[in-house]
Amino acid sequence: MWKDYFYFTRNEQQGIIILIIGIVCVGGGLYFWPKEARQQEKTKQELQHEEAEFAASLQRKKKEYDYKRYRTFEQTPIHLAPFDPNKTDSAGFVRLGLRPWMAHNIMRYRSKGGRFRKPEDFKRVYGLTAQQFQSLLPYMTVEERDVKRDSSLYTALKRDSVKPFKYAAGVTIDLNTTDTTELKKIPGVGGSIARMIVGYRQKLGGFYDVCQLDDIRLNVEKLRGWFYADASKTQRINLNKASVERLKAHPYLNFYQAKVIVEHRSRYGAISNLSQLSLYNEFTPHDIQRISHYVCF
Repeated sequence: MWKDYFYFTRNEQQGIIILIIGIVCVGGGLYFWPKEARQQEKTKQELQHEEAEFAASLQRKKKEYDYKRYRTFEQTPIHLAPFDPNKTDSAGFVRLGLRPWMAHNIMRYRSKGGRFRKPEDFKRVYGLTAQQFQSLLPYMTVEERDVKRDSSLYTALKRDSVKPFKYAAGVTIDLNTTDTTELKKIPGVGGSIARMIVGYRQKLGGFYDVCQLDDIRLNVEKLRGWFYADASKTQRINLNKASVERLKAHPYLNFYQAKVIVEHRSRYGAISNLSQLSLYNEFTPHDIQRISHYVCF
């Protein structure tokens, strides 16, 4: 009769087994997981505690080291004696009562070419008090390094010095062939102006008129009598082959003008004369006249 109450089909038996296994797994997990979590939490707290102790030990050692350095410096007797701040070593500065780091800064300043030219310069040492400077000033001597010039010799050299050669009035030179050496022989033209002229000539491709010096803000009226420009020596740009970058690099053409030239070629073919460009608003008669000396077809 009891079998009627405890009889289960095969499916019911499998379900009961799965249920029992699930209960065992859940119970075991609840038993073991908190213990492992507690162990991990304890391990984390121990690590934090060890790190804190390590940092504290480092801080203590640093304080002990600083205290020992301070005591060592305080116990070092101050010995005031004549000294040259440009020759005294770091130990000598410490004996004079300066802190070791101040002596180190002075040595580094001298190693980089620094020099105390007069005793008052020593006041600029960082950390040096006015009282310390006044106590050191009577013992400080700065040796003169520079040899004094013989005034008579200097006057003679100045009188006999060679003056730069300048051309006499009436001499004219070609702006398109002369170099900076020749340009500097023109009265009123120095090295900077000579380099300006040559540099602008390279950008232009040569000068066709002396008046172009006005483009670089030079006084044309004063220089006109010394120069002439051979227009046949200018370098020309082929408008049917040059790119936008090449065209806009010329001082007399901007980006929009260069773009018009390239677009005109792509739409209407090769350019045969500058009158074709005069139809565009980007080109004024003055622009056409200037670039006529630097373009070809």
